[in-house]
Amino acid sequence: MVSDSVGESVALQASAVLDAVGIGVWRWSTADGVLEADARTRDLLGLADDGGELTAASVRSRLHGEDMAQLSATSRLVLTEQRPTGARVRVLTPDGRLLRTIMVQISPGPPGSRFSLQGTAVDAQPRPPVLPGSPEPVHADEAGQAQIEALNALPRPADTPPPASDAPQETPETPKASGAPGAPETLRPGSRPTSGPLAQSSRSARSARSATGVRARLPETDLRRSREAFLLDAGRALAEASTTSEVLRVAATLAMPGFSPDGQAVFGVRGTLLTVVGQHGHSTEQATPFQMPLDTEYPAAQVVRTGRPIYLSTPEEYARRFPATWPLAQGFHRRSWAFLPLVTAGRTTGAWLAAFATPVAFTPDERAVLSTVARMLSQALERAHTNEAERALSRGLRRSMGDSARQLDGLTVAARYVPTGGGLLVGGDWYDVIDLPGGRVALVIGDVQGHDVHAAGVMSRLRTAVHAYAVEGHRPDAVLSRASRFLASVDEDRFATCIYIEAEPATGRLAIARAGHPHPVLRSPDGSAMIRHVDGGLPLGLMPDDESYPVTEMELQVGEVFMACTDGLIETGGHDWYTGWVRVRDVIEPGPVDDLEGIADALMQAVHGPASHRGPGQLADRREDDIALLLLRRDERVGAPKPTGRRLMLTVAQGRPERLAGARRELRGILHDWHEPDGVDAAVLLVSELLANVLLHTDQEAALTAELTGPAGERRLRVEVSDGSDELPLRRSPGEMASSGRGLVLLDLLADGWGARPLGEGKSIWFEMNEKADQASVTDGADLTGGADELG
Repeated sequence: MVSDSVGESVALQASAVLDAVGIGVWRWSTADGVLEADARTRDLLGLADDGGELTAASVRSRLHGEDMAQLSATSRLVLTEQRPTGARVRVLTPDGRLLRTIMVQISPGPPGSRFSLQGTAVDAQPRPPVLPGSPEPVHADEAGQAQIEALNALPRPADTPPPASDAPQETPETPKASGAPGAPETLRPGSRPTSGPLAQSSRSARSARSATGVRARLPETDLRRSREAFLLDAGRALAEASTTSEVLRVAATLAMPGFSPDGQAVFGVRGTLLTVVGQHGHSTEQATPFQMPLDTEYPAAQVVRTGRPIYLSTPEEYARRFPATWPLAQGFHRRSWAFLPLVTAGRTTGAWLAAFATPVAFTPDERAVLSTVARMLSQALERAHTNEAERALSRGLRRSMGDSARQLDGLTVAARYVPTGGGLLVGGDWYDVIDLPGGRVALVIGDVQGHDVHAAGVMSRLRTAVHAYAVEGHRPDAVLSRASRFLASVDEDRFATCIYIEAEPATGRLAIARAGHPHPVLRSPDGSAMIRHVDGGLPLGLMPDDESYPVTEMELQVGEVFMACTDGLIETGGHDWYTGWVRVRDVIEPGPVDDLEGIADALMQAVHGPASHRGPGQLADRREDDIALLLLRRDERVGAPKPTGRRLMLTVAQGRPERLAGARRELRGILHDWHEPDGVDAAVLLVSELLANVLLHTDQEAALTAELTGPAGERRLRVEVSDGSDELPLRRSPGEMASSGRGLVLLDLLADGWGARPLGEGKSIWFEMNEKADQASVTDGADLTGGADELG
């Protein structure tokens, strides 16, 4: 007993203190839409202190429509995250003028309590206290309003528009729907709102009906304020709905202040038949499948035929105007009906039925609200139909890419496709794995410009064309040349990048042609990942008649992984080519190489998973893009050579001296962690000298093979340069002014061993260099092997 008295005393003291400083206390039951508030809170809201409970409709009528919508979203956030927050709310007078601005603090209610929300309210611009004998101070809002009116009365230039007012203007226009965050819970698939203005208004409207069936009505000004807030909430909810089912769930919970429908139905047109797309408020027995000819004398059918709404205030009016179908409606026991057209782009696509269990006179204001909701509903349904059609298209295109994993004799392929975040399930990126004659296989990855449905359509046609050219047996360069001409004929405004790989599973040989696409990446058996530079041409479709695509040949070792991807894997998340490549390298190097699907999953997780947010890119624009990924691994098989470590194989053709720079860059790539920097320079110099000799002294192409074997610190580099000429090199003693003849001298000075040997056709010059770790100045192993800016 003593403890109870103490508790009541503390509560009374706390209430007295809060009241003394002008702070009101309230609590809100979201389950039944009831607000309990003390006298100070009622005074701040401009409501009479009659001691009764407040409904959501009465509170809504005193708040600015935008603030009521924001307050509803904030309340849902508090319920979801169970943490307090605040909001600034404008309170209006019954005639729509700004009364005051209050600060509302919202906190979760006690566990198990009927009231799920509680908080305080205080005037944002409090009135100073009035001392005995002092004159009544001027309220800050009143003084500010008078000052604003005086300033507005000042003359202004003719081209200066009048200033906007905080008070809502009474215009016949409907507030625009907003797609801002905080949409009602009805937008979540499979859920139904238990809080917020939409659900609360429905409950308060039902509780307001008397036992005689006559609806209790709020004052006209309060109804107008409540309806404005309702339309804002309904607009937000319908704007966020992305599927037909979500739109119908939102429509099922639309509770209009003062005249909430008890039953709703959305009618559609299928050929010459009127069908029901969705309904709410009818029992299972009543919700039977429905369709009828459009020429039937039924209100919804007439609305679809004429495009004009029909309002039926009484059952007698319904039976008089539509006697043939009145028995169909009589069993639903409604008292008033409104049938409104759903119009899209000037064409009536359906009808919306709002049925009421109590009589509705359908005043001009009520008809305006219903017409506005019908327009928003038709726009939301049209957006949902468009989204569903686009998703159906994108799902079909995505299914056409086939399975991600392929097991070939000697090769394993893993692939991934992740669409952009724009709502479609496919964009302009694609991959393909094509079976070719003779046991060969082609791997293609490409990216059509754009991320819209048109880009997806162009991608589908281009992918089909590339597939057809490959199956015809054309070489990689011919496939890309034909594809470029095809794309230019299909769409002159679009271009595409592509990389085409023709693989022989038995030998691991790859023939690669590239059209403006990012360079591939090669992961060696020792775990190091390097960018593999491949000769290429312009993107497809830019210069279809003049562009050629050189073919680069290489051979995969057992255990090596070849990766090709679109730029989305590198740039998604605000990365440039440098930081994006570092992210990819840090994922692909650890492996393990025997789990190719695991590597593909790890790459996707690094770009789109939680880890991607721990190290965001340096660019402010965290752009999103489609991602296509292909991983190719050479597997061990009978007769296949054992892996030797890192290996480089390339050719330098006559007339392509610029390939010398590429050979030097590739060699530096496989030597990026060589312990002797001077040794790397020496090896690059010798390779450049041997390749240049072939181009100068023969009419053959030069083939370069470089192998790096052994454990770190004790590795051996062996380089061979071969050509088709049978003439062996001769040692000469060049003079001081001689311009040639120093190649063999350099081999003697810089290589640990070298030699020349004849081949069946031609010859080969080789040299070896040994790593000397005891003399090393260890370099940073994070070198990017040639520069990530060269990936594209």
